[in-house]
Amino acid sequence: MPEAKASDGDGVQIDLISAERMDGLASMEKIRMILDGVRDGKIVILEDGLSPDEESKLIEVTMTEISPDEFNGIEIETYPRSKTSDTGILGRIMGREETSKLTVIGPANQIETLHKDETVISALVSRK
Repeated sequence: MPEAKASDGDGVQIDLISAERMDGLASMEKIRMILDGVRDGKIVILEDGLSPDEESKLIEVTMTEISPDEFNGIEIETYPRSKTSDTGILGRIMGREETSKLTVIGPANQIETLHKDETVISALVSRK
């Protein structure tokens, strides 16, 4: 059975990507996989999110790829890791990088964040 594109049919495709899948990839491979999915009109949800450096690089690469007729950019929302995680002062001194619990990324022209707090990300996804 061929893989359906996000633009086929009436739905919006959501890719839920596990932390295990992302662990085996270099930073630029993660960014490329995310951007390729979003450019195809998919909503990408990362179980473990990106490091702050990877998230900055994702935004930087996205800005270079924006074109008025083809790609409007991304919308990205992230839950912060809980305050009880192992990234306190000692964790930061030891070089442990804090990552996010969950990151939602989608095409800027299709996803609109309605509400975000420490427990819920509420978004409106349109079919365009």
